Amino acid sequence: MSYTSQLSTGMYVGLCRYIGTPTEITMRRQVIDIEELIINRHCEGRGLFSGSFREGFRFKSSDKDYMLWNIRNKVITDLSQCVIYDLSKHSILLVEDKDTPPGFVRLELISSLCELLNLSAIRRNDIRYISSLMYKNNLCSYMPRRNKTASIHGPCLQNCYEYEETDFAFCFNCIHWPRMTNNWVQRCIRHNWPPKTVFAEILKNGCHFVPIGSKTSSGENPLEWRLSFSQAEQKLVYSMNHTQFLCYGLLKIFLTEIVNYGKTESLLCSYFIKSTIFWLIQVRHISWYPNNLLYCFWKCFEFLLDCVQRGVFPNFFIPQNNMFVNKVVGFAQQSLTEQLMGYYECGMSCLLQSQTLRVIMEQLTHINVFGILPMMGDTKSVVEMDISIKKEVFRMSLPSLDLKGCFINLESIVSLSQLSLSEYQKLTLQYSTVDVLIRTAFIYLNAYPDCSNQNDYKLDKCCSNMLKQAGTLCDESNLLFLAMYYYRTCRYREALMIAVTTKSKLMQRNMMCFKVDMERYYESVVGLSLSNRMKRYWSDNIRLYVDILYIQELTLEQEASYYSSFNALYISPYVLPEMVCVLCHHRLGNRSQCLQSLIDLQTLLLYDDGKYVDLDARDISWQILGICQHVVGDLRAALRSYLQSLRQIPYHGIQKATVIRIRHILNQLQV
Repeated sequence: MSYTSQLSTGMYVGLCRYIGTPTEITMRRQVIDIEELIINRHCEGRGLFSGSFREGFRFKSSDKDYMLWNIRNKVITDLSQCVIYDLSKHSILLVEDKDTPPGFVRLELISSLCELLNLSAIRRNDIRYISSLMYKNNLCSYMPRRNKTASIHGPCLQNCYEYEETDFAFCFNCIHWPRMTNNWVQRCIRHNWPPKTVFAEILKNGCHFVPIGSKTSSGENPLEWRLSFSQAEQKLVYSMNHTQFLCYGLLKIFLTEIVNYGKTESLLCSYFIKSTIFWLIQVRHISWYPNNLLYCFWKCFEFLLDCVQRGVFPNFFIPQNNMFVNKVVGFAQQSLTEQLMGYYECGMSCLLQSQTLRVIMEQLTHINVFGILPMMGDTKSVVEMDISIKKEVFRMSLPSLDLKGCFINLESIVSLSQLSLSEYQKLTLQYSTVDVLIRTAFIYLNAYPDCSNQNDYKLDKCCSNMLKQAGTLCDESNLLFLAMYYYRTCRYREALMIAVTTKSKLMQRNMMCFKVDMERYYESVVGLSLSNRMKRYWSDNIRLYVDILYIQELTLEQEASYYSSFNALYISPYVLPEMVCVLCHHRLGNRSQCLQSLIDLQTLLLYDDGKYVDLDARDISWQILGICQHVVGDLRAALRSYLQSLRQIPYHGIQKATVIRIRHILNQLQV
């Protein structure tokens, strides 16, 4: 086998370590698939996760995009299709593609039951069209107050969600494929890609229309809507073999760390990379194998370079749509061509300009590349896989819900559990069940506060049973929700007992929380199922949703985080039990035990190296120490802790709450 083939195999193994093994990528996708299935059980709304995060990448730059649409809004491509819809229940929009640029349409409003559609309609030549610009502007005004930072970003509303800039595309779904996609349909049949089952599913799901028009000399055309094939693209990416997927990832790294490195505005985006690999898979006869990875990459690069030189990049679904129009032209095109030609002349050595790829390639120079086998990259150790699985499952967060939404989700989970699911999907359902049970219990408690006085025995029993069940289904740190429930309902001894027991179990050296003793963990989990490993040895930050009251002492922090557009506080499972212990001992009058718990919490924060308190959770952790010191009357110590909270990474957006607490203490000290 040639040196180039072995180098390709080595790059394949290195990218498997960096991007993910086939099992890891499958697991990531299955977790998100289940999350999407649960969410889409709600009545009128449908959602689709898109972007590179959904595809299975976990780069720092991996975008999280959400496409949302109302199933009561129906889009048709011919008036004869009206007969299949009930006009008393559905709003009807007709696609009009006459005199529009390729890839763009106008949407005529035939009938409407939706106020938002009526507000966004413009009358032209006695025809009502939906203005994409007005639609986005009206959506901004419909957003809740906490999302006042939402701004228009292309076809999306961009807002901070879960500490990250996230794009929400409010669109229309159409199960009838427009005639301008006929070329793509015929090409797929001719080249037999994607596979027939995937192709049939894509056709069944249809396409979407997102609110953005083509660029004109005066700006964006307000009456036009762009066709979006995000759902089809996701299916196409899922159908790739692992070599194709890693080549896609290699191209993304090449674009981010080499071509666009240091640029504030770039001509090439990741969508061009995705389209490139789609074209190469479908119409070029390339052998997509690990020992051919670098050759595959180079062919993709040559295709991209040729498109830039010609100033023509055909959309994969609508080839007559040149995506370089008004973008890669003139001096910008010339400059980009010279840049890419420079990389082309360097050959494969241009990849060394990427820090990520340089590390992988330097590792290959220190080992015998002729001894590398492709299967070396296809597997990881049990501990590494568990870390990866835990990160994916514990990342999952269902949208904020009322009581009705919780029951819909539970119904959806029960329905999904009857299906034939993979081990990862079962684990995701298990974790989702816990999340919904905890939410339901505290929503009940907040809706019927009388149960805190045990006037309603049945309701109290129902809530406590849900929280006990949650503690047995997932990791044991979830029992801390039961401890908070008991504290809220004035059962301090029971809350204290749970907090102490949970704390002692979490202190085992074989726990997998933030830092893992891999050898001890492996010895503990040998022979256990994935579900049992999660229950007994996994733990992570406790998530307190900001719109649900769990414990009165954190109300101020939840409100501050809420109005900073964050949806949860993430508290270390080692910090929360100490807080419960301090508060319960204080309520019970156990002065010495209360002070000892305070010392334990302070020692934990002062000397922890990241093993017990995640770096991003240190702002709320110091805040909690200050709250506990404040409660017991040590005002000066509380002031120091609040100031220390302000010095941490402002991960939770609680600074306003900290400032209010500091002012309160200063007022008390002046009295």
